[in-house]
Amino acid sequence: MIRFYWVIFFSFPLVIYYICKAEYVCRHEDRFSEDYRFNVAKAMIRVVKRNAFIRTKAYGRERLPKNGGYVLYPNHQGKYDVLGIMDEFDSPCSVMIDEKRSRVPLTDQFIKLVQGVRLDRGDFRAQVRAFEKVVQGLGEGRRYIIFPEGGYDGNRNRVLDFLPGAFKFAVRSKSPIVPVALIDSFRPFEENSLLPVTTQVHFLEPIYYEEYKDLSTRQIAQTVRHRIMSAIEAYT
Repeated sequence: MIRFYWVIFFSFPLVIYYICKAEYVCRHEDRFSEDYRFNVAKAMIRVVKRNAFIRTKAYGRERLPKNGGYVLYPNHQGKYDVLGIMDEFDSPCSVMIDEKRSRVPLTDQFIKLVQGVRLDRGDFRAQVRAFEKVVQGLGEGRRYIIFPEGGYDGNRNRVLDFLPGAFKFAVRSKSPIVPVALIDSFRPFEENSLLPVTTQVHFLEPIYYEEYKDLSTRQIAQTVRHRIMSAIEAYT
């Protein structure tokens, strides 16, 4: 956690600047395009990476579907996961995030910029609205990061069981599924160190609707988890 607090302290003027800028941009959506808002979010990511001495190596970007919406399903390791994935995109990408985790300063503004979907685990109706919003967004060609493990405390490079319900978004919208293997993504903000750190993001072969349409969500979850585990084993 020391790196997290170091970034906040060392980058404090920029933190204030981006909080104010993000709030202004999001209040005037009619004046700023989605691409512009996403680029502001990416600028925030790069400040964090630079000042926290984080480097990310990405592999398999050529495998990502060229058109239409799709869901990225990564393993979950820590606070850096979304940043490491999103920085590899040149055009907008969004995320589903726990409501409570998303309400802290800077994270809140970041989620607004990328039009993230907040999931209130204590409100069933809100969950239904979030589900419909993601499905609609996928139909409109948006891309979402959804973590099927649910949490990340102590995961490190282990992959816990995936929640089958997380894959209903792809099934309902008939969208491609992109498994994403994260390696050492826990190290930036879970280890108490300021030494330079390198993480890995591996975009694996997409699974298209025609390939998984006859599978249950539990079978899909097991398939995606197995592919991610195999990639982690191969590259660590």
